[in-house]
Amino acid sequence: MEKRTFPKDFVWGTATASYQIEGAVREDGRGESIWDRYCSIPGNVRRNDTGEVACDHYHRYKEDVALMKQLGMKAYRFSVAWTRILPKGRGEINEKGIRFYSDLVDELLSAGIEPYITLYHWDLPQALQDIGGWANPEMPGYFLEFSRIVFDRLGDRVKHWMTLNEPYCAAFLGNYEGRMAPGLHDFSTAVLAAYHMYVGHGLVVKDFRENHREGEIGIALNLMGRLPLTQDEKNLAAAKRADGYLNRWFIEPIVKGEYPKDMIELYRSKGVVLPEFRKEDLALISQKLDFIALNYYNDFWVKEDKSRWPLEFVIENPPHMPETDRSWPITEEGFTNMLLRMKNEYGVDNIFISENGASYHDVVNMEGKVVDNARCDFLRRHVIALHKAIQEGVNVRGYFVWSLYDNFEWAEGYDSRFGIVHIDFGTQKRTIKESGYWYSNLIAQNAVE
Repeated sequence: MEKRTFPKDFVWGTATASYQIEGAVREDGRGESIWDRYCSIPGNVRRNDTGEVACDHYHRYKEDVALMKQLGMKAYRFSVAWTRILPKGRGEINEKGIRFYSDLVDELLSAGIEPYITLYHWDLPQALQDIGGWANPEMPGYFLEFSRIVFDRLGDRVKHWMTLNEPYCAAFLGNYEGRMAPGLHDFSTAVLAAYHMYVGHGLVVKDFRENHREGEIGIALNLMGRLPLTQDEKNLAAAKRADGYLNRWFIEPIVKGEYPKDMIELYRSKGVVLPEFRKEDLALISQKLDFIALNYYNDFWVKEDKSRWPLEFVIENPPHMPETDRSWPITEEGFTNMLLRMKNEYGVDNIFISENGASYHDVVNMEGKVVDNARCDFLRRHVIALHKAIQEGVNVRGYFVWSLYDNFEWAEGYDSRFGIVHIDFGTQKRTIKESGYWYSNLIAQNAVE
């Protein structure tokens, strides 16, 4: 088979998020997050699972770093829980929370693993949600306060930062579709939340630059194709709206300093309350970033449905598509296409793949192994698609597989397993899956066949 080699300094890593793996939600002064509250309401999460224990990473981080070193990871992307550092979202600092992340960073560096920190991965302090959450115009300032503390305490050792993870999900799935915390169902609130997240992002980037902090800073966006189910005019228009909703609303303010006009007109025509789009805000939002990180899982197909206010489309995949256990189609060619779009349409010249992976119903067999051939195939397909994009001139600097561990997968609880390491949630036993060994070999070879 053809051997496809990656650039010499290519970064291979894995990724997690604080609420999904840490557990210890009531220990050492940690405050309540919106996910703690959301999980406490019966019916929000499959089987009423919570992140109270998750992977117990808070207590087992040394074991976890040793396992990453065993696998040959060059980098580890993780998020910082706002409520561990500022239990009420602002004000008094919780030193025990800071110490946990400081110790984790030291452990990673001693193992030769470079830390990449996401400042906000969806676990907003409940105390801030109680005063309006991201829809509150004061929120960008609170996010800046939190970020400054993290920069000041960890920035001497951490050189790679992402402000936000998937603001689309945090804003629209959390505040409009209600499938994530805080579980609201108001489109105008979601639009305002997304806007204030971006103003907060801009304030943090400005602070990073003005204080001459070492390293680089970017943002992680989930950009994925939204394709027309058929080529008729109605479905082509529906696909454009879907693309505006997921993709253009989030990348264009970053790279162009403006929101897509067709989506603004659509939302106004439907009575959505929009922010003012102030020039000074747009200037903050569109500051030059050191990189844009891409979370890619799959493309989806859409068709028109006039009953679905305000976007008037539904997802409907073609028949007989290969899928993961989440019913997500496997569309590696869409991965290449999105990377080329980022370069050619939006001029993005520095990219990390901050998440890519698949969920399957994995089990430990009688020999104590997890033979997850479907995931191995998924990852190989996507790494080859990534290599193709690099060969076509896209500057991708690194790839972080999602995820290191099976973990608390938000509203799917523990039924959805994305890890390259299996977790027995009863005993916390870690078992490297076949995909983990496959990925370890990929890292060692810096090449895929």
